[in-house]
Parts: sequence; structure tokens; C-alpha cells
Amino acid sequence: MGMKKWQIAGFNKMLAKELAVECDIDPIVALIASARGYTDPASLEEFLSDEPCFDDPRNLVDIEKAADIINSYIEDGSRIAVYGDYDCDGITSTVLMFSYLKSRGADCVYYIPDRFDEGYGMNTGAVEKLAGEGVKLLITVDNGIACHNEIKRAKELGMSVVVTDHHLPIETLPQADAVVDPHRADCRSEFKEICGAEVAFKLICVLEEREPEELLPYYSDLLSVALTADVMPLIYENRAIVKYGIEKLKQSPLTGFSALMSVAAIQRENISAGRIAFGIAPRINAAGRMGSAARAVELLLSDNMLNALGIANEIDDDNSERQRIEKEIFAEASAEIEKKGYFYDRVIVVDGEGWHNGVLGIVASRITERYGCPSIVISRNGNAASGSGRSIEGFSLYDAINAASDTLSKFGGHELAAGISLSSDNIPAFREKINEYASGCDFVPPVLKLDCKLNPSGLTVELAEALKELEPFGQGNPSPLFGVFGVKLERINPIGGGKHLRLIFSKGDNSFQALLFGVTAEQFCFECGDLLDLAVTVSSDIYNGETRLSVQVKALRMNGTDDVRLFGEISCFNDYMAGRQVDAEQLLPSREETGSVYRLIASKPVTGERIKYLTLNTVGYAKCEISLMVLSELGLIQKDGAGFYKITGAGRRTELANSAVYRNLLERSGKQ
Repeated sequence: MGMKKWQIAGFNKMLAKELAVECDIDPIVALIASARGYTDPASLEEFLSDEPCFDDPRNLVDIEKAADIINSYIEDGSRIAVYGDYDCDGITSTVLMFSYLKSRGADCVYYIPDRFDEGYGMNTGAVEKLAGEGVKLLITVDNGIACHNEIKRAKELGMSVVVTDHHLPIETLPQADAVVDPHRADCRSEFKEICGAEVAFKLICVLEEREPEELLPYYSDLLSVALTADVMPLIYENRAIVKYGIEKLKQSPLTGFSALMSVAAIQRENISAGRIAFGIAPRINAAGRMGSAARAVELLLSDNMLNALGIANEIDDDNSERQRIEKEIFAEASAEIEKKGYFYDRVIVVDGEGWHNGVLGIVASRITERYGCPSIVISRNGNAASGSGRSIEGFSLYDAINAASDTLSKFGGHELAAGISLSSDNIPAFREKINEYASGCDFVPPVLKLDCKLNPSGLTVELAEALKELEPFGQGNPSPLFGVFGVKLERINPIGGGKHLRLIFSKGDNSFQALLFGVTAEQFCFECGDLLDLAVTVSSDIYNGETRLSVQVKALRMNGTDDVRLFGEISCFNDYMAGRQVDAEQLLPSREETGSVYRLIASKPVTGERIKYLTLNTVGYAKCEISLMVLSELGLIQKDGAGFYKITGAGRRTELANSAVYRNLLERSGKQ
């Protein structure tokens, strides 16, 4: 159902008014910013400022040692290899470090592992190959923190190794000559949420003995794409980097970025964090997901537009193919989840034979969004398997995977995303162990964070224009989300060939339209006349010289939904279905409650999703689910291929206790 717990930010209206006056900003901007933690004029002005303010790079442990090592190898002319990764952060990190070394006249090469043949991080085959090519210094970017054996092998072959990474270290650090990672336990850096490219950038600042503010104009486009692609929070220095990067992409981007924007039909003047996230970054990622990531490095190093356009078109084709494959695997994975009932687990672990490794993370993101819980999507290739996972805020996927690590051959990542490798035979054991760990944790519902409530009359162009002061939007600084409560759905109009909806709402004397993307009329479970709560974003665009308001629906539900009750019941029902210990009495519907579900279906065929919405605040989610199971088992209702429940036993009377499900709950509750 995609249900989330709606959480409205707390704020102090008087404080917001004072901040609006003190900082000379729109009151709604002050209200949203203060609710996000900017509660004094100094912090708010710093947040809104265009001037970057960086954590001192020298606070990163080993960074000066790393700079000394690199400088010595540049000066004596020894060959240096930059060892990157195949995702957008790894690619931009490689370009950033390699181009810098070239500018210093270094004898250097770069190496990007193949996603399919080599997997994430360093591998001994590549290390030995580079040693055979005369490489004396390995510099890792966006990887290396967990590559103990590979670094040991490099040292055996006479190479020095400098690790630059931003992933979480395991128990011990690799035995490299220098390890630069903000997540080292002994690291003095204050701001830890930086991407791999940013770690490499800070190392360059120390190499040059210059401040980050001085070098930012040269590297901000690469950094802004890396930060956005790696979903780093757009706060503090990250926010300033993306602001600078957007301007650089508008004014003087790398030739490769110009080519990418051209093939993606992105106008320079319209570049934004959103267009980086959904237009530029996916295409760079597609190079590594669908083929060789080295092509993306070549693209971003190119200064020949004709050559760059050729590579950009190839990568654009890869991105289209990636979208097609992703859609297919998502459909297959969803079908498997529904068939096996994995959506009742605390962590969904779904696997398939020969699924394309390049899209597993994207599919996991979509599954987590659909089912509201952490997920790991695994591809089996004979006896070898690898997977990618995504989580929800409040549940550390890294910790959960670590608890099941004895079933894995390799893993890495952080709280919200991770990758694993294992034997195909170990998948069931991994699924069991990670869910055993998750069952011992508090249930964490997915949360939808609203900035504030808004009346329909407040949805204006002026509001959309005022909010631009808070840009760029992204992770850690999302586009403001407003709750519009108790509106009546008046009309449902399919648009975009039926793929999207234009919805008309009213409340009192006010009416407005909003767009809902990616939902067809057949998939939409609400009907005209329903009283709904909406979560919306607002923006403005220019059409024929006129500035227009655009309202986009991000979520909607029945008005008056009790979240505390809802997610308590979802947790209880899922635990019951997964065979975990529950209070059965909370699940046992009365004859009257089951009858009310039956009468809803008797009035007209209706989807299970709509039945649950209509009964959330009466029968309740869990008892509605049990009622549907009991009525189906008794042969009184049946679900057709389109997902609609219909009456099949009209007029036939029976006892609920004739249902095995109902009897089981009676026994477990002590009522039989």
C-alpha cells in the first residue's frame, strides 16, 4: 500500500517571525528553516549564504601523510595508479584525482573495476596487473577501506598504498601507508557526511596547500554531481558545493557534462539539483551498470566535443536499456515477493537467477518504497550471488547485514545502503539471520516528513517563488513538503497517455489542481467524493511568458488516519504472518467487524487496497486483513485478476470458526 507515518515538523511561530525580520526573508522560508534546525540568525544566514564554509581538510587523519607520499612519488617520476569505482561517485573521484595528477606532470594511469567480472572495490588480479605495468603507488578513491587482502598483496608486490574513502570501516583498518576516511574512529573531522569525491578533493587541497574555497571553482561541477548521485545531505559544505556546481554547469561545465546535457535535452539555464539527480547522474551510473564505467571517465576527461558527444550518446542508450531492464526485474521481484509473502518480513530478501547486477540497487530502492521496509535484491549466477540493499531511516542496514555476515563472503556499505556477495546456497540462511536480527529491533515504520500544514488558499505562485531561497534541494534539505488536510476529491483526469493523473480538489470556497505522476486511473484507489489528506510540493515554471504554479502530490490518504494505531496494527499483522510471537487478540475480528468488510464488497467490487483505506479508523488494518483472509477461506468472497474483491457466496450463512485462520487466532487468544 505504500503507507507511511505522517510526521509534521515542530516549529515556533514567534521564533520564525523574528528570524524573518532579522534575516529579511519570507516568513514561510523562516518557518521551514527554523523547523529544520536553523533557529538563530547566524546559523540561518550561514545556511542561506552563497559563501562556502568548509571543515578544515587537515582534520582528516592521515591526509597530510597521504599528501607527502603522493608528492614524493610525483617528484621522483614513479608511476601512480588511481583505483576508482564504477558508480558516479567513484567515476567523478577518479576523474578529479587523475586530472589533478596529470596537471602536476605525474606519470599516472587510472583503473576502474568491471562491475560484473570484478565487483566492488579492489581485487588482487587488478593489483597484480597494475604492479606488472610498473605502478609504484596506488591511490584508491571511493573504495579501499575494507580491502585488507588486496592492500596486503599490493604491499607484497612493492607498492605503496594511499586509501581515500568515505565508507564505514570494519573492525580494523587496512595496512595501507595512509588511510583517509572521515569515518575512522580517530578522525577529528567535524562533518562526516561527505562523498568519495569530496575526500579526494580535500586531499588535493592539502597537496596544493590551498583552502577548499580557493579550489572549489575548478572542481565544483564534478563534486556537485558526485554528492547528488551518492545522496549526501545537502547541508553545510555540501550545500555550498552543489550551489557552486550548478553555476559552473550553467556557465563553464566540463566538455563531457556539456555533451551529457545535450543528449539528455537539459538546458543549461534550467540546471538544478533535481536535474543533476535525475538527468546527469543516472547516465554516468548507466555506463558502469550496463557496460564499462571507463567510458564515463573518458567522457569527463575529454576536451573534444565531437568525441564527447559520441560517448554521451552511447551512455544515453545504456541508460534507456537500464530503465527497461530495471522495470522487468522490478516486476519479477515484486511477483516473487507477493508469491512467497516476503513483504511480511522485517527485511525483504528477494533473489532471482541472472538478474542484471547493474540495476539491483535501483530495484531495491523501489521495493523499499513500495513495501515500506528495508530490502535486499540478490542476483544468482550459478552458485555465486551478489546483491544490493536499501533501508529506511532509523534502521541500519549495515548493522543488520553485519549480524548475518557469517553467511556472506563479502559486504560493505552504510546505514541506508549496502552491497553483499555470497554463495547462492546461503541465501535462505542469510534471509533467516538478517530477519532474526531485525525482529529483535524495534519496529521502524517508514516516515513521511511534512514541513507544515497549509490551507489550499496558501498554494500560490508567490509561495513557490519564495521557496527558491532554500534551494538546492536534495538529501538532508528536501523540497518543502506541505500537508493539505481534509480536501474533497472532485475529479480524476488521466494525462500523459494515461500514465499520470491530474486531480481536482476542493475545500470550502477554494479549489485547486495537482499532478500525481506514475499512477494510472486503474491503480488509483481513491474515488470522487473521498475526503483526503495530501502531501504536496509546489514549484513554479514559465509558460508563454507567464509564471505558473505547479502542485505535485507526493502522498495521499483518507482524512483522519490514526498513524499510531495504523502502524501498530501493521507491525502486529506482519509479525503474525511471518510466524513471530504476537498478541492474537489484537488481530481477532468480531462477527460485526468481519460483516462490515463483507458489506463493503457486497455494495460493489472493490480492491483490497481501498477496503483497507475505508476501514482504517473503524475495523482497523490488521482486523481488515484477517477478515479478508477469513471471508476468502470460507468462499464468501474472491479476488479477481485485476485485484477486485467480489461476493461469491451471496445469501450463504456460515460460522467464522469454520475458517482455519479464525480458529487459529481463537486458540492463540485463549478464547477457544
